[in-house]
Amino acid sequence: MTTTIAAATAQGRPTRWLGFGALILAVLLVSVDGTVLALAMPSIGRDLAATGTQMLWIGDVYSFVLAGLLVTMGTLGDRIGRRKLLLYGAAGFGLVSTAIAYAPSAPWLIAGRVLLGVAGATLMPATLALIRTLFPDSRERSTAIGIWGAAMSAGAALGPVLGGFLLEHFWWGSAFLINAPVMAILLAVGGKLLPESRNPEPGPWDLPSVALSMVGMLGVVYAVKEIAAHGPGTGTVAAAMLGVAALLAFARRQLSLPHPLIDVRLFRNRTFGGVIAAGMLSVLGLSGLLYFLSQYFQLVVGYRPLEAGLAELPAALGSMLFGILAGATTRRTSVRTVLGGGMALSGLAMATLTVVEASTPYLLLGTALFLMGAGMGLAFTVASDVILTVVPPHQAGAASAVSETAYELGMALGIATLGTVVTGAYRDAALPAGTPAHLAAAAHDSLAGAAAAAETLPAAQAAALLDAARTAFTDGLALATTAGSILLLAAAAAVVALVRTPRPEK
Repeated sequence: MTTTIAAATAQGRPTRWLGFGALILAVLLVSVDGTVLALAMPSIGRDLAATGTQMLWIGDVYSFVLAGLLVTMGTLGDRIGRRKLLLYGAAGFGLVSTAIAYAPSAPWLIAGRVLLGVAGATLMPATLALIRTLFPDSRERSTAIGIWGAAMSAGAALGPVLGGFLLEHFWWGSAFLINAPVMAILLAVGGKLLPESRNPEPGPWDLPSVALSMVGMLGVVYAVKEIAAHGPGTGTVAAAMLGVAALLAFARRQLSLPHPLIDVRLFRNRTFGGVIAAGMLSVLGLSGLLYFLSQYFQLVVGYRPLEAGLAELPAALGSMLFGILAGATTRRTSVRTVLGGGMALSGLAMATLTVVEASTPYLLLGTALFLMGAGMGLAFTVASDVILTVVPPHQAGAASAVSETAYELGMALGIATLGTVVTGAYRDAALPAGTPAHLAAAAHDSLAGAAAAAETLPAAQAAALLDAARTAFTDGLALATTAGSILLLAAAAAVVALVRTPRPEK
């Protein structure tokens, strides 16, 4: 069997950790790309004359496409070979990144982010599935998954730091251009050191199932995205209904197939379902907060891009440190203790930001970010380890895809759900009397729009406009953190009540 032979070969090969290093490069880069543009949004909005809606699409369409295609690509890797899919994805990721580094317009950049999402979807399931092949020993695999989870969560937190550095020295397109050499390294190292693995008896690739999964995921995430930006409407409700119907049809079809894309019976195991939900919700809280704190640090506090990125660094440090420690902590306690504790830690840390305003001391913000990162590192890393433990080896790609779908969907939903609260509060801002109508419209569209509008006004009017906009934004951010903390704490309680210690599948 291909998977078994590859695993045995990998276990005896001392270079497997070098091959694992190549996988971590892919994880870091794809994860960084989900948040690297957070600090660049003001520059992109100005250079490309992007509207508020286009800005939201630029920010989260990458994660939505990833979420929509991960299951499809994970099952494809199980069939054609996970290393092969990884290398194809790396080549595509590098080429698309180079093409959109010089995007001349917002629609061009949005289209490029869509293609990056497609390429990223080929990379992510393969990385986690190949870890199972590289490290058949459970202790080594737990350590490797801890590093993988730390890289994935840290990548999301490091994105703003890298973006800030590049914006200080180059232009926003450099955030994409750096992808090409990194992917070239992955192609060279991965092609030599990574073993191939696939499902030895995958059965046919059921195209109707592929179509249903794509329509279902994209319909649901599109509806969430549009509701976040504009509120519920006929089109968004229709998209949501279509997405839910497609996902239900997908689940029913998997139950009737002799070789399903995903064994949906796994979700009857409440541990499997619980860790999927826990991983998604932990990412939701941190990613949504980082997206809006990037704007807070730049447009409210007045940090330069690099300063804003460094201000978010505690989240990366917390997620890296506690992600690596997650495996050892679980062995000494239990899965549900670490999962529930991680989510509760994130929820409590987020609750401390409900009093955020322009004058909030950085010590409070930095401490909260570190604790949120720590909670996410614990929860998501343990969730990923459990998911690989409870499924048979031949389903590793599909199970990995489910895990990473939860991650990417959590990242996108974090921006969308917290964005709904922030945007709703911001658009209700009372602007100074006498503000010209066209400038008031721009100011109500986004905080970046208010900053641009203020540049055209006399000093006194500009100061009044910016003060009103910043107050409205921080009020919205405080409401969003309140909602996010309640959600995380409630989910932590549910995890403790529902999740049990998993039993490995052979």
